[in-house]
Amino acid sequence: MPSNSSTLAPLKHETYRRIWFASLASNFGGLIQAVGAAWMMTTITASEDMVALVQTSTALPIMLFSLISGALADNFDRRRVMLTAQVLMLVVSAILTVFALLGWITPWLLLLFTFLIGCGTALNNPSWQASVGDMVPRADLPAAVTLNSMGFNMTRSVGPAIGGVIVAAAGAAAAFAVNAVSYLALIYALMRWKPALPTSTLPRESLGSAIFAGLRYISMSPNLEKVLVRGFTFGVGASSVLALLPIVAIDLVSGGPLSYGFMLGSFGIGAIGGGALNARLRDALSSEIIIRYAFAGFAVSMAITAASPFAVLTCAGLLVSGACWVLALSLFNTIVQLSTPRWVVGRALSLYQTVTFGGIAGGSWFWGIVADRFGVSNALYGSAAVMVIGVLIGFRFSMPAFASLNLDPLNRFVEPALGLDITPRSGPIVIQVDYQISDEDLPEFLKLMGERRRIRIRDGARAWALMRDLENPGIWTETYHTPTWVEYIRHNQRRTQADAENTDRLRNLHRGADLPHVHRMIERQAIPPSDDVFHKAPIDIHH
Repeated sequence: MPSNSSTLAPLKHETYRRIWFASLASNFGGLIQAVGAAWMMTTITASEDMVALVQTSTALPIMLFSLISGALADNFDRRRVMLTAQVLMLVVSAILTVFALLGWITPWLLLLFTFLIGCGTALNNPSWQASVGDMVPRADLPAAVTLNSMGFNMTRSVGPAIGGVIVAAAGAAAAFAVNAVSYLALIYALMRWKPALPTSTLPRESLGSAIFAGLRYISMSPNLEKVLVRGFTFGVGASSVLALLPIVAIDLVSGGPLSYGFMLGSFGIGAIGGGALNARLRDALSSEIIIRYAFAGFAVSMAITAASPFAVLTCAGLLVSGACWVLALSLFNTIVQLSTPRWVVGRALSLYQTVTFGGIAGGSWFWGIVADRFGVSNALYGSAAVMVIGVLIGFRFSMPAFASLNLDPLNRFVEPALGLDITPRSGPIVIQVDYQISDEDLPEFLKLMGERRRIRIRDGARAWALMRDLENPGIWTETYHTPTWVEYIRHNQRRTQADAENTDRLRNLHRGADLPHVHRMIERQAIPPSDDVFHKAPIDIHH
């Protein structure tokens, strides 16, 4: 999809602009905190895998809790969810500061605090990313996703270097204190935001049902499955650079906290460059080619970092990896958002984050063990090999092109008047749709029904089947179940404008005088299980 707005276009929207700038301050503090935590771990333990676990402890909650957070983002006020997350991280950061000042920090206690901050991030991210589509029009969404990545990496370009200065001059506790203060601007910006919340006549989904609905939707969406496979692979390979960079600074280039900060800064500057080029690359190249370049570029960068004894050369390699990082992750995020309707976008983004950050968390731990046993250079070479594998995977799981599907609600469904007095939770509901199809139209009809099956199951139908009448072969019946009447209504309200083509083409194939007839029935057990028809008297074989 050609870019139709500049990268900076989303900033013309006041709410997005205010929260984006506040997020810069919060990200700035978070990166300073990350430098402080990583460097503090190197001073209180000599274990290289414990150093790598600092990044794992931050990424692990995103893997564990993002699905729950995505369900909350789709079923509750996203602004309140984000406020809760920001306050949680503020409180944890303040306590961490106090513990560091008092000298109470141990390696495992430091990992606990970073894990709790990661929990706040896991709660915040799906709501924040899903809210971007509420703050800017769809045409500006790719630019807004890229701008979010650029904003984070703008702070990364200077935040770690300043964090290194703060740690070197005042200790890790000062870095933790700066992070605690950085949440205040975003809390204030969120309190000022008054989003127009959609109204719904349906009861809120339970947490378990909401999570299951999100998983079902993604499992029936081939484009999203491809993003998950590639995102996981990228997370595993790319995790080595941030997890092992403190050790690279010490062992490979013989540096200190300032060197570590400048290396992270180089990574961030590269990411800004990648974000600035994003729109032009989308116009010139397919999404798959961009992703292949990102994987290959990261592999080259890791090989340079592994072989280089010079900080300047290492920083040059990290410029490349930073650009590849933002190109890949922003493109993954954009495809998820453009391929998902608003009712489930939080859950789709959360599963994408779960898989990607699961790769980052697991990769960080794995590369830390490899570095501890075989050396940091060999670990970086190993991650470069994983990135090469990521290029090859693209021949099987090629990234979809940017689609311009209209995923707004179709709004054709009108709840029918019923002859029975049922409650929203009455069920199970059985639906049958009768079609009259000519023999010459059967190939197209069956093809469309294959697509209809995917749409039905994706939106919540169960036990879908297609049947042909033996006495009247021209009559075909589509049938499916929903657990309750309210789930049947919810199923129909999930239909999007993009799904209308399938419905319209099926109706055009129907040869009846009226529209395909829909039977809506409630399943009932006519004979109690205790009746003799189910439990007959035993036969006496001796008579």
